[in-house]
Amino acid sequence: MADAEKTSIFAEFREFIARGNVIDLAVGVIIGAAFNDIVKALVDNVVMPPIGLLLSGVDVSKLMWVLKADDAATPDSELVAIQYGLFLNSCIKFIIVAWVIFLAVKAVNIMRRKQAEDPAPAAPPAPTTEEILLTEIRDLLKTKA
Repeated sequence: MADAEKTSIFAEFREFIARGNVIDLAVGVIIGAAFNDIVKALVDNVVMPPIGLLLSGVDVSKLMWVLKADDAATPDSELVAIQYGLFLNSCIKFIIVAWVIFLAVKAVNIMRRKQAEDPAPAAPPAPTTEEILLTEIRDLLKTKA
C-alpha cells in the first residue's frame, strides 16, 4: 500500500472511532456487562434461595437429569447430565433483564411524548403600533444623520 492510502485509511478509522455513536456503543456494552453481573448476583443470591426454600431447600442451579452417572472406580468416567437448573437460572436472568430494558424503554418513550406534547416556545408578541412608529422614527433619524 502506498503511504497516502495508509494515511487515508487511518484517517477514516480515526474519524469512525471519534463518532459519538461508536463511543456510545462502547459505553453501552461496558454498562451492559456490569449490569449482567448485577443481574447474576440478584438471581443467584436473592431470587433463587427463596425458590429453593419453597422446593424444600433444593439448590435450583444444581437440578439436573443424570443420563450417565460418573463411576468412582473408573478414572475416565464422567457425569453426563442435562442441567436444567442452570437453564432455569438463565431464563430467570433473561426475564429480569428484559423487564428492566422494557421499563427503561418505557421511561424514554414517556419522556419523548412529554417533549412532543410541550408546545414550542411562544413567538414573541407582535410589536404594538407605537413601537412600529418609534422604530420608523428612529430609522428616519439614522438616515438624516
